[in-house]
Amino acid sequence: MTVNYLAFAIPAFFIFVYIELKIAQHQKNAKIFKYESTVANFSVGIAERLLNLFIAASFYQVYKWVYANYAIFDISAKWYVWVLLLLATDFVWYWYHRLGHEINFLWAAHIVHHQSEEFNLSAAARITTIQAIFRNVFWCALPLIGFHPNMIITILLAHGAYSFFTHTQLVGKLGWLENIFITPSLHGVHHASDEKYLDKNYGDVFVFWDKLFGTFQKEEEAPQYGLTHPIKSYSFLWQHFHYYLEIGEAYRRAEGFKAKWNAIFGSPALMDQNIRPILEERYYQNKSQHEAKPKPRFKIYLNIQLIMVIAMLTGTTMFYGYLTLVHKVAVAIFILVTLINIGALLEQRKWIYYLECFRLILVFGYFFYTFNIIELLIFPVVGLIILERNFSLNSLYKKHVLNINPTQLIHR
Repeated sequence: MTVNYLAFAIPAFFIFVYIELKIAQHQKNAKIFKYESTVANFSVGIAERLLNLFIAASFYQVYKWVYANYAIFDISAKWYVWVLLLLATDFVWYWYHRLGHEINFLWAAHIVHHQSEEFNLSAAARITTIQAIFRNVFWCALPLIGFHPNMIITILLAHGAYSFFTHTQLVGKLGWLENIFITPSLHGVHHASDEKYLDKNYGDVFVFWDKLFGTFQKEEEAPQYGLTHPIKSYSFLWQHFHYYLEIGEAYRRAEGFKAKWNAIFGSPALMDQNIRPILEERYYQNKSQHEAKPKPRFKIYLNIQLIMVIAMLTGTTMFYGYLTLVHKVAVAIFILVTLINIGALLEQRKWIYYLECFRLILVFGYFFYTFNIIELLIFPVVGLIILERNFSLNSLYKKHVLNINPTQLIHR
């Protein structure tokens, strides 16, 4: 049986995050981690890895198609070509990354990566599938030039691995190396919300492009990480889609073609900053109202769910080629619903219980479908209704799972 060995990158990621946490604790610097933010970071990364299972192969096929039909040059695979390809990859990344900060609809996909107010290895996971799609559209320039798709995939893996390790505060300035490479210090500047650091250091591996195009900034004062206007939610859904809603609202308000064009293709710096607070109120997003530290039982319950989806993602990645479409879709739906549930738990939302019931019914439905007895699904549904009416499961759930009393629960 052939397995997908990229699955081992998933537990490796969490091992490195754990090592970073332990080093931070040893250095009395554990404040660089915050439980809620770290869990939110993991959730975004899990969703991206999961959804990419369905589309990653198509990226390679697109590269092959572009290479076979439109390659401008016939580039060999000699050793120095690998160096050229690495430079070309980083150059394309620079412009994809820069435009991702300068064009609203691209920023809507990339903003998720900058939402964390803590800068650590877990923040590297904040990549959305939509961002991955946009990124791969830009990387089609590489097979168009004439680089072979197999070489491109290899370089992209190395390129991505390097950028993972630049998301940490535990490595200080690296002297002369910062004249060549993007280091953790330089990338920390990119994640900062301080005015002097905004829109700087777009490079991923090399610093040449930022110096060439005037976007280089070394670290001076300690950065303040996150967005200039932080979002007020740990919600999985809100973190992914709030900026699309902002673009939609800006477009609705815009008068005339130019204003509507700018709402989609204009600069995020020109976005009306009064829109987000209005949408936050409309969609009940305000984490500042419930910053109470989770009780141990709440953390245990949430951690169990997180570990479960990590294990499912690792197994699904490893044996993806052997799963039927029904199994793949079932796993994907279960993991995504669980990630939404985790975000709702962090937000302490009133509707969590109903989402839990829906997820339980999905599990029953999957197993009943697998054993060709889907018509029996009515029995667990009726059973849940009976249990609710006789034992008030809703109240028990709020009492034993949530970290606040039901009477204090946000009624949303």
